[in-house]
Amino acid sequence: MSKEDFVLMPPGASLAERISAPLSSFQLEGVSDRAKEVAINDLLDMAGLCVAARNSDYIRAIIDASDDTGTCTAIGHARGFDAAAAALINGTATHGEDFDDTLEGAPIRVGAMVLPAVLAAAQRYRRSGADTLKGIIAGLEMVCRFNTVVPGAIHKAGFHPVGIIGALGATAGAGVALGLNAKQLTDAFGVAGSMASGIGEFLTEGAWTKRLHPGWAAQSGYRAALLGRSGFLGPRTVFEGPRNIFKVFSHGASPSYDHLAEGFGDRWLMETIAFKPYACGTMIHPFIDCMLRLRQTGLKAEDIVAIESETGEGLVDRLWEPLAAKHRPPSGYAAKFSMPFCMAVAFFDGDAGLGQFTDEKAADPEVLQLAGKIRYVIDPANEYPKNYTGHIRVTLSDGSVREFRQPHFRGGVREPLSRAQLISKFEGNIAFGGLSADYGHALRDFCINIAGFEDISRLSALSSQG
Repeated sequence: MSKEDFVLMPPGASLAERISAPLSSFQLEGVSDRAKEVAINDLLDMAGLCVAARNSDYIRAIIDASDDTGTCTAIGHARGFDAAAAALINGTATHGEDFDDTLEGAPIRVGAMVLPAVLAAAQRYRRSGADTLKGIIAGLEMVCRFNTVVPGAIHKAGFHPVGIIGALGATAGAGVALGLNAKQLTDAFGVAGSMASGIGEFLTEGAWTKRLHPGWAAQSGYRAALLGRSGFLGPRTVFEGPRNIFKVFSHGASPSYDHLAEGFGDRWLMETIAFKPYACGTMIHPFIDCMLRLRQTGLKAEDIVAIESETGEGLVDRLWEPLAAKHRPPSGYAAKFSMPFCMAVAFFDGDAGLGQFTDEKAADPEVLQLAGKIRYVIDPANEYPKNYTGHIRVTLSDGSVREFRQPHFRGGVREPLSRAQLISKFEGNIAFGGLSADYGHALRDFCINIAGFEDISRLSALSSQG
């Protein structure tokens, strides 16, 4: 918010009220060109990912459990759904293969919660493309800002941040797209605080609930916006009261509201949203880049005796240990969070895309043999989480050593992916999902040109083409 907004706020106004006031009058005219570009890039990325996941077992299970029909679109499916189910399906599909956007520094997904909620609200209530884009930008920006309040603490408390912060961002996005006033948005935020959810127990067995959390947050944000619009009272102090959402879900961490409450419309945190070139854990990407350089030397796997990687301590628990289990992940999905497997499969296949994380590939003896040669050593000077770097020190059978380093995450703020690169990724996702290039071109054009549509009902027509 600008300082002028604070001057106009009454004494004792809550944080939700201070946030809702400028959101209720938010317009596209003041948005930076880069923020608009990132929003369109995120919509394009999300649409391709929804198609890529359309035939997956977890999406089929959600569709089977969705017994309502309606006019809203689950991207890549011909059947119409009610708005809440469409938000749930699209959010789950976007995040399902771990190929969606992220933030560096304090990692969280952004678009998977916001975009499905906004599309569902805009399609159901026939909002214009400009209203839709406005809601997308507002929601993405607020996720980035909410993520600065207790960075990392929600994860440490055992919760999945996308299900907590994501519900708030989805509420902002859907609320702005629907034109809620400040009072309605304040109530919607208060309601969303009680809808936030998502425990981290999926880490124990690789269950599907991690995939579900962004979809549930999207659905919750959509419903919270509708409840706020209808006058349902939510707590005004949802962000700073004695039992506020940040305190409860971070086990009492000390919140900082500096980036939450000031600067909206003057600077855009969403400009730093990063897009993934590989379909696996974000912090693994720089190590994959190192392995791809090793592959380019023409060395064979049998020439490699051992690979040692310097790594940040914060990566060890999720991506390196228990090392024996990471050397032999039990499924393609678990392999996405195994540093040794991702590195090894990239060496053999020259990529770490959707095709590298099937259950069959996770059992490939050649890949597993190389993965078993990979170890780590903690580098106390590693910049994680401020920067994601990669390193490999390769010992060869002739006694020589090769060493490679990647200084940052490709796709992030230091080396962002271009629109052309994201279109190439999108086209690959359309093909992976089994839909035609013509459908992909129509969906691509819808995403890129969304601001010019009188309403976004044409999204339903695209579904029937697919």
